[in-house]
Amino acid sequence: MLTIAHLSDIHLGQDHRRDRGERARRRAERVMAHLEALPGPLDAVLVTGDLADHGLAAEYEQVAEVLKSRHRVLICPGNHDSRAAYREVLLGGAAQDERADGPVNRLHRLPGADVLMLDSSIPGRPDGLLDEETLTWLDAELAAGRTESPALVAFHHPPVELALPTVDGIRQFGEAGLARVLGRHPRVAGLLCGHSHTPAATTFAGLPLLVAPGVVSTVTLPCEGGDGISFAHPPMLAFHVLDGDRRLTTHYRVVPEN
Repeated sequence: MLTIAHLSDIHLGQDHRRDRGERARRRAERVMAHLEALPGPLDAVLVTGDLADHGLAAEYEQVAEVLKSRHRVLICPGNHDSRAAYREVLLGGAAQDERADGPVNRLHRLPGADVLMLDSSIPGRPDGLLDEETLTWLDAELAAGRTESPALVAFHHPPVELALPTVDGIRQFGEAGLARVLGRHPRVAGLLCGHSHTPAATTFAGLPLLVAPGVVSTVTLPCEGGDGISFAHPPMLAFHVLDGDRRLTTHYRVVPEN
């Protein structure tokens, strides 16, 4: 059985409005402190994008500090991230076979499952796309190695609408390509994403699609009123449990104040 904590959209920033930048950091630290204090083990902590607010190197230095953990931490970029600075500060530079400005895709082998963290960002744009380079990489990695093991595929932008006008126009597009790749690999047990700043669960290509809450803020449904985004809701996270039958169960938690 695999247990993973999933958070997203921490938006650590060097904002001229210092209260906003300090608030984002406090909330991210609150979530990480909660995970550090858990009495039981986690197999990994996933953070699905928008780690920095402006993609600055100084912001990624904050990210590296805040995300330090006794647990294994897996990350991918979001639309607020800058690939070059992200790579340089968080990954120690581009790998030999990568371009500094190319998509940041990583395979992580956990006990009993593979986790593939994909880059759905489009530099300079808020919407998302898994480009051909990324889809080719995903297809090859799913076909290689531990093909008998289940796999989880994670990225920032959801590839479907979530009935959220604030974010549906900047979701992941070109999703038919992702669906074709997933259809060739039955070992994929589920999809994990962020971007929408709300806990949500739906399906894509016949698979569970599980959306992590946003740590920095919460996007609300039209029926909830307001302007579509709330800074009053407490930070939340998800726990995903993958059992021996490749069944994925998700528990959402409000993170209590320290």
